[in-house]
Amino acid sequence: MHNIAFQGNFAAGHLSALGLPEHAWHLHGVEYHGQLSFLKAGLQLATLISTVSPTYAREIQDEHFGYGLAPLLRHRAGSLRGILNGVDTAVWNPAGDPALAAPYAANRLAAKRENKRALQQEMGLDVVADRPLFGIISRLTHQKGLDLVLTLGEGITHLPAQLAILGSGDKAMEAGFSALAVRHPGQIAVRLGFDEALAHRIEAGADSFLMPSRFEPCGLNQMYSLRYGTPPIVRATGGLADTVIDVSEATLAAKTGNGFVIDAATPHALWLALERTTRCWHDRRLWQSIQQNGMRRDFSWEHAAHEYVNLYRDAIAARA
Repeated sequence: MHNIAFQGNFAAGHLSALGLPEHAWHLHGVEYHGQLSFLKAGLQLATLISTVSPTYAREIQDEHFGYGLAPLLRHRAGSLRGILNGVDTAVWNPAGDPALAAPYAANRLAAKRENKRALQQEMGLDVVADRPLFGIISRLTHQKGLDLVLTLGEGITHLPAQLAILGSGDKAMEAGFSALAVRHPGQIAVRLGFDEALAHRIEAGADSFLMPSRFEPCGLNQMYSLRYGTPPIVRATGGLADTVIDVSEATLAAKTGNGFVIDAATPHALWLALERTTRCWHDRRLWQSIQQNGMRRDFSWEHAAHEYVNLYRDAIAARA
């Protein structure tokens, strides 16, 4: 199960069209508040249930995140596993990414600056080195928390900082970001739609990545950002909470702090994170240590694959 907010619910009349028996129309079958629910039936009848991060597996048992299915998931908690997604480390590799202006690695971070200059030129931003460049690659939706960024758009230019956005979604949000870019040429740039190669260049060229999602089953861009030495700003939810470790004295001493985490989906909380990120960015030695902490993490599929093998073995044993 990926995103429980999107459910397969249909009219009751589909029961006979599917050839299902009458007794399937039951609280413990496919019936869900007078509708036929494929998702609810799957959760009810599966031997085991998996979702895409440990934190999301816990969150969806809460009413706020469960979208009506929290009681069923609490009932099946013993059969529910959260396995964090992985990323394709061959495709997302700054040391060999053909989309980039210059390859770089954790021990060769100076070359990342060339990618920033190239991205500024490509997006029509002022080519400056004295201010952070924040990147966004996303669906432009309320779920992703990008209305918070839109609210703070004017303030971001006064940090001062730049903003590069690639995405599409809610038309009002598209219009809002486009208008912001018109008012602040050279500081804010927006590309509506999706461009795979540009997505790679934003991950490499941005200094920090914005992902303040209200909920996020797993998320991939924060993992891409960590691999590319682009510390993310995220909300503590789902897979974001499982991958981004907030920068603090303790986590820096432990060499684990790799990003900036907010607990509330509010403009104020995000603004404080933007200010904190900017202060850290201006301390070059500190910033490099944060970058390297993220780049050292292993987000390959190898660990997840072992967990899935164990899941399938447990499912076979349960059936036996």
